[in-house]
Amino acid sequence: MSDRIIVGLDGSAEGLAAAHWAAREALLRGMALHLVHAEQWSSPADIPVPTTDVRRHWAQTVLDEAATELRANYRELDVDTRSFDGKPAAVLASVAAGAAMIVLGSRGRSPLTGYVLGSVGLAVIQATERPVVMVRASEGAAPHPDSRHAARDVVVGVDIGQPCDALLAFAFEEAALRSRPLHVLHACSTPPLMGYGAGFDPRVRAQLEMSTKAALEEVLGPWRDKYPAVEVTGRASIGHAATELLDIGSAAGLLVMGRRIRSSSLGTHIGPVTHAVLHHAQAPVAVIAHT
Repeated sequence: MSDRIIVGLDGSAEGLAAAHWAAREALLRGMALHLVHAEQWSSPADIPVPTTDVRRHWAQTVLDEAATELRANYRELDVDTRSFDGKPAAVLASVAAGAAMIVLGSRGRSPLTGYVLGSVGLAVIQATERPVVMVRASEGAAPHPDSRHAARDVVVGVDIGQPCDALLAFAFEEAALRSRPLHVLHACSTPPLMGYGAGFDPRVRAQLEMSTKAALEEVLGPWRDKYPAVEVTGRASIGHAATELLDIGSAAGLLVMGRRIRSSSLGTHIGPVTHAVLHHAQAPVAVIAHT
């Protein structure tokens, strides 16, 4: 079992907020926190770049300042730091082999345009099968009472037509660690053979939701037995999955999403629903790789 959580720091407010979130998570799990900075410097030939010593000094300063702040706020936390030269995504994926998760900051733009899933965050999600958590600066760097996460529920989006044990295992464990309710959402579109108008017939929608809810409850049965202390709400709906998840997850403490593990090197490796949630969710988003 892993004994550490990895945080990628870049000197930004978002990175520091991610470090605070990861510190609270590490305390919940009884794990160490590993702060990592990685950067590959390059520029056009006619523009000078900082020397190696300058770059290393800056990187170590970023790490040391974050570590000092975390140790002051979370006195029981085991924190270490390390700086690397290299592509951030490749370094983080390598360092995180066997880790419980990787935590990164995600830069916000506005409530209308959403958030920036930067190239590093996207590349890390694609490069590793470890859970990756994206944290917004709005999550705040100030520690919560008792060094715990804010008292907000956990939400997980599942597709019961696909394997979802990895997502449910992570979501149930998070809800149990936080002593918070878990909301499980499965949203599906109207079957195309029903025709355009049938999708708006409330009787048809009700029948679809009933049958889908029954299938969801069947999937959740073994997990309820495994985690009897977790209060679980299963919700099945007919509609756009990303919209439903963003709505129900607007006040969540953590949104858990999945991505399929693909053997092909082509494509983003992130489905459209997870991609939309990553860009627009206000809550921290955990992306769980699954087969």
